[in-house]
Amino acid sequence: MTQTAQLSPSSVFVVSGGAKGITAECTIRLAQQQPCKFILLGRSELLETEPDYAQNSDESALKKCIMENLLSQGEKPTPMNVQKIYNKITSSREIKKTLAAIEKTGAKAEYISVDVTDTPALQEKLATAVQHLGPITGIIHGAGNLADKLIEKKTEQDFEKVYTAKVQGLENLLNCVNPNQLQHLVLFSSVTGFYGNPGQSDYAIANEILNKSAHIFKQSYPSCHVVAINWGAWDSGMVTAELKKVFQERKIEIIPVAVGAQMLVKEMDNTNHATAQVVIGSPLVPQATELDSELRTYRVRRQMTLEANPFLHDHTIAGSPVLPATCAMTWMINTCEQLYPGYKLFHHQNFKILKGITFNESLAKEHILEIEEISKVSFENVEVKATILSKNPEGKIHYHFSAQLNLQQKIPIARPYESINLEEDNIITTTGKAFYQNGGATLFHGPAFQEVTKVLNISPEKITTECLWQEISDKQQGQFPVQWINPYTIDLSMHALWIWTQHFHQEACLPGRVEKYEQFVATPHNKPFYVSCEVKAKTATSVIADFIIHDRQGQIYSRMLGAHAIIWSMKLLRS
Repeated sequence: MTQTAQLSPSSVFVVSGGAKGITAECTIRLAQQQPCKFILLGRSELLETEPDYAQNSDESALKKCIMENLLSQGEKPTPMNVQKIYNKITSSREIKKTLAAIEKTGAKAEYISVDVTDTPALQEKLATAVQHLGPITGIIHGAGNLADKLIEKKTEQDFEKVYTAKVQGLENLLNCVNPNQLQHLVLFSSVTGFYGNPGQSDYAIANEILNKSAHIFKQSYPSCHVVAINWGAWDSGMVTAELKKVFQERKIEIIPVAVGAQMLVKEMDNTNHATAQVVIGSPLVPQATELDSELRTYRVRRQMTLEANPFLHDHTIAGSPVLPATCAMTWMINTCEQLYPGYKLFHHQNFKILKGITFNESLAKEHILEIEEISKVSFENVEVKATILSKNPEGKIHYHFSAQLNLQQKIPIARPYESINLEEDNIITTTGKAFYQNGGATLFHGPAFQEVTKVLNISPEKITTECLWQEISDKQQGQFPVQWINPYTIDLSMHALWIWTQHFHQEACLPGRVEKYEQFVATPHNKPFYVSCEVKAKTATSVIADFIIHDRQGQIYSRMLGAHAIIWSMKLLRS
């Protein structure tokens, strides 16, 4: 791995938006960690001397002085004029305070009043600064604007204001430096670019371009320390008491200024990042929106290929990759959660596997997801019927999966599982990968769907397994990413019944339908969880069971009730 340069007294950083607010606080903390040289950029004017009348720091007193001065000059002290002068004075004070705090650390700081989107002015003024501070070795791009509105109300001017500060600002800064001399490129992006947020489509686009720019720059200049920090909400002046209340309701944690500034320092020290993008802060949980009364129907078309979904190689039955039923279900769920922001699946019922989707010559060119609204109550719940279908070249419709989904704004808390039993009886001593070896002697699944780490206990009525799903990459997940529902851990949970039927009856089974599935808490990955499978009935052709997925204390993550499985030939599965 290429080693990047560390901070030193000779480092010269240009910091856009760095003289005020959060970026200023981060710069001060960075100077405390390593005094070096900083060129701070901002649009505000730095007043060499303040007007004689501006001797007050109290807001109301200062504004009164401004009004009196305007009157003495025969001008009308309109609220807009007074506020404009007030902002000019207080901005200048904040800039001087930032410069003083940086220089107190032993670092050097210079402020340039310039708009980063003004290419000629930026080039000229930075060239002058470089003459007495030295070549620029680092960029911290913190400049940005907001114009929050729903997309149908945004103007071109709104978009340009937000977009250019981030995107053109970065382009201009990079054009002012020698990229081969650049040792650090730090971009202040946002979780809005990562998760999206209502009213911030332009801000999300601009920040996501910063994220992608970081990846591209790192590929071209591997010796440069590059990171796009996707910041969450900061506890600053922009986050009012009212906004804090909204964040609390949405369970969004706010980053304290001191903590966030220290996180920047940590990122500056972490020069051997495996990625050029990090997320710092809570996910942006979308707010529930008011739903209209009209019941609608949606159709979503998707082309599915083996190449786009590498995990399918780990789910091969009778020699062909087969779409897991759990993935079909999550296509339905994820689509509904996108249609109804702020609502999450609580339960689905009567999930049927009508005709599986096999990735061979019979695979349709496209599949259609139909979503039919049954009922909806604003800020409470949505009920829909979902069906996945396809058409063959002759136009004949094939129905693959169907279910009825219930999405809730607030997910109830489940009572702990009362019949928990994690005692080990040592009847089945196979562990880990051994369940999946020898051509699928017990389980045919590949690494994306492993692993059952051990069977804790087994009886004719119940089996309890310990599981641990190692997260696979986004690329492997393809068109079926893990979100609120994890299709891979759900599939893994059902392996318990496979082991039970093989142990007691030397048979295999495949899912047929599920009477009801409930999700209370996201199932963890990269750490153990437990599956208690209660067998309710067994015939020569089928088996019915309940699956309770929980932690070691019995806290329920999810449960699958009335899961019907079809007995299948082990030889056919491995053929």
